[in-house]
Amino acid sequence: MHHPTRPIAHAVKEGEDWRLHDLDDHLRDVAFSARAFARSFGGDDWASLAGLWHDLGKYRQRFQLYIRTASGLEAEGAHIEQSPGRVTHSTAGALLAVQRFGPRGHVLAYLIAGHHAGLHDWEGGLYCRLSAQDANEELAEALASDPHAEILAADGLPATLSAIPGGKAGFALWVRMLFSCLVDADFLDTEAFMQPAMAVGRGALPNLGDLKGRFDEYMTRLDASAAPTTVNVLRREIREHCLTAAALAPGMFTLTVPTGGGKTLSSTAFALEHARQHGHRRIIYVIPYTSIIEQTAEVLRGIFGDAVVEHHSNAESDPGDETLRSRLACENWDAPIVVTTSVQFFESLFAARTSRCRKLHNIVDSIVVIDEAQLLPPAFLQPILSVLKLLTAHYGVTIVLSTATQPALASRRYFDPSLNIDGLEDIREIIPHPDDLYRRLKRVDVHLPENLHASTSWDHLAEQLAAHRSVLAIVNTRRDARDLYRLMPEGTWHLSALMCGAHRSHVIAAVKTRLAAGEPTRVISTQLVEAGVDLDFPVVYRALAGLDSIAQAAGRCNREGRLTAGEVHVFVPPDQPPPGLLRKSRDACLTALHGLESDPLDRELFGTYFELLYGRCDLDEKSIRADLEVSDAKTLAVNFRTAATKFRMIDDADQTAVVVLYRGPDGTDDGIDMLLATLRRDGPERWLMRKLQRYIVNIQSRDALRLLTQGDVEEAIPGLFVQTSDTLYHPELGLSIDGAPSPAQLIVTDIA
Repeated sequence: MHHPTRPIAHAVKEGEDWRLHDLDDHLRDVAFSARAFARSFGGDDWASLAGLWHDLGKYRQRFQLYIRTASGLEAEGAHIEQSPGRVTHSTAGALLAVQRFGPRGHVLAYLIAGHHAGLHDWEGGLYCRLSAQDANEELAEALASDPHAEILAADGLPATLSAIPGGKAGFALWVRMLFSCLVDADFLDTEAFMQPAMAVGRGALPNLGDLKGRFDEYMTRLDASAAPTTVNVLRREIREHCLTAAALAPGMFTLTVPTGGGKTLSSTAFALEHARQHGHRRIIYVIPYTSIIEQTAEVLRGIFGDAVVEHHSNAESDPGDETLRSRLACENWDAPIVVTTSVQFFESLFAARTSRCRKLHNIVDSIVVIDEAQLLPPAFLQPILSVLKLLTAHYGVTIVLSTATQPALASRRYFDPSLNIDGLEDIREIIPHPDDLYRRLKRVDVHLPENLHASTSWDHLAEQLAAHRSVLAIVNTRRDARDLYRLMPEGTWHLSALMCGAHRSHVIAAVKTRLAAGEPTRVISTQLVEAGVDLDFPVVYRALAGLDSIAQAAGRCNREGRLTAGEVHVFVPPDQPPPGLLRKSRDACLTALHGLESDPLDRELFGTYFELLYGRCDLDEKSIRADLEVSDAKTLAVNFRTAATKFRMIDDADQTAVVVLYRGPDGTDDGIDMLLATLRRDGPERWLMRKLQRYIVNIQSRDALRLLTQGDVEEAIPGLFVQTSDTLYHPELGLSIDGAPSPAQLIVTDIA
């Protein structure tokens, strides 16, 4: 046991015994780990000094008295210091850095002052904090306690900021990377002392070299069992092209493959071979929708087992199935294969919070596969492109933009300079002749209406759909899906986001089973089936929308190439798409298709379409890049927190979660009543919210409040509502946002 008079960082009381974490040891160990994390991008000296000084304020006598008092609380309380009457400690090191190094010290000040609360804006945030009298008192008291001379030494810090990766444009990302190294090192060292069993649970995971052997064995078995269809032959060719391209130098790639071409396995083949040849440490799959994540993660886990970490808010595995190691790896992505959402990945790259930033240094030297790249949100496209360029140029990252409909992401000049795109350059296509591939994988004929401005009524469309034995119709809104569904024959299936995840999964599984068995199957859906849901219909109808949406809908038609050609019919719905991106996409599509005489899915047409779409959008709608620019070389002022608040790919400020009482086709519900009782008793524990996520529907807050007033829902915990009305959730249509329907409203018209 350390001598009780030595300054301590943390304390744990176990029975009658104490374990004390020596503060000198903690600072040295954090500095050592942070240095190791930052070495790969040349930030080792900065990260090391930030580690040495991050808890300098803990030397003050007031903090030492506090930590000894607080040690009687839960173990984690001694680290996060959130108890009433807490004594601050993260300003002393930040102020010392500024006093010692001037403008260079502001880099360290951002890191040290934010290592618990997150990165601050300079103006109105960090500057005010460092200028306050309390900051000077904290530093003076810390130095008066005579920290070890080794802790206060500052040898080795670069004399200038000239070597920042990316220069002025890369400053903000570089600071966030250094911040990631510091906070991860701090968390890991604290965990090793406070919860040694958990630290051991992180364990060693296999490296990518070991996983490549597993993958090769899996693909050998798969190829041996696959039928020699044209589609399967082409999938093998695509995979061979990926293996060949893997020898190219790291950087930016596109993988342009029609839907159904096996992009997941082909991109995995590329990534594993590329990592073998160039020394990358991990593969990160960035996927737009949670439904695709679940499907992709299931495929990859079937090959690689627990080497795959699935990180998103909707991860549905049982708490019993989630290993300690996989849960811990989600915190910092210390795993060879990570499957995550676009929201999680990109919001982390622009984050200020410690929990979001902690994983960033583990993106360095990785291969990032961005699936369905056409879905990158236009409102944030410019900051996204900027950060992707920095990652490939300065952090050893290889990016693969994987999609059937490549967006136009190269630099571009418009008549309005505010719409110019500072885009990606030097992109290499993995497939040597994509046009030939598209021709050989053509499986559908697309039929456009004679007049793209003349709408079709729902009644007339329902009659057309009913004439097909099996058909999928995709519409633009949830209301459209309900209106059309109510006109369809009995036995038609419905899919929309007003159905909870468990409900949608059951419907999709049933539809796949029926299609495989050749049974009549009619489905009305919103666009949630367009990406990553492997459905194979002979006929697909698509409401006029963006050209990429039409192409994705076509990917659900004759997917396996069993027919000579599937039929895709585009129709003009009776209602306009809602204002915003949906309408802009529709309008760009109308312009691209005007006077067209060739195939609407001609690959070259997508470049034209995306140019038109991006020309209609503000590609940095929230001015993120301006917030992250260094506005003053003397202060290095950056608005980290403001930018993080603005960069929200899904604006959920007006969204409310409702837990619905859905029962599966066999009456199962995962014990939803028991789960809700546990929620009310114990609050929102992590494992519990993962289970409940499968039964949540997100609706606008005003609709939730109306349902609350009507007595159809109750607020179980702040911000989370629970269904109380037995008729609020329809077994086919999902949640009724207009309140519990009358019996007459539940009748489905049979027009067959």
